[in-house]
Amino acid sequence: MIDITEGAFQRFVEALERAAVPYMLTGSYAGGYYGPGRATQDIDFVIMPTREQLELLVDNLSYPEFYVDGSIAFEALREHGQFNAVDQASAYKADFIIRKPRPFSEEEFRRRTPAVVADVPVMIATAEDIIVSKLEWSKLGGSTRQIEDVSRILGSRLDRLDHAYIEVWVRQLELEDQWNAALKAIEPDERGTA
Repeated sequence: MIDITEGAFQRFVEALERAAVPYMLTGSYAGGYYGPGRATQDIDFVIMPTREQLELLVDNLSYPEFYVDGSIAFEALREHGQFNAVDQASAYKADFIIRKPRPFSEEEFRRRTPAVVADVPVMIATAEDIIVSKLEWSKLGGSTRQIEDVSRILGSRLDRLDHAYIEVWVRQLELEDQWNAALKAIEPDERGTA
């Protein structure tokens, strides 16, 4: 994966780690680690901070290096929502998603794994959990772009994925239509090389 973030990715990771916030990289930027990526202006992190850790994170994301609205960050913590920060030098944005208190989100976060993305050591969601998450985003928003992302990961890793794990969550989260669409969207020449 090519780093197109002009150093913003590393600065966001450093801000998280200075605040000791448990996190994982997810979304399209993480998907590009596991398969052919697509250009994105957003870097998505799922985080699980205490209030004190969030205070430190907001301090680390302060002006002039970043822009963040602290009141929205603390509202996100209360509501299990999300907030964003902008790296002023590059105009890249990070979305910080508070981990939801539900079985899939808890398991996904527990399974996060160390990786090196764009030369930066990070904690990242597994390929299987990115797939399930993107299928769910597709169901919620009707986005074919998420299905395309999943099919690219499947095309490059089909034989290396834990299909039983994926299918458990596909059934529990009722994502069968999205899963079947992603399987059908795998390029024919990729099916034999995965």
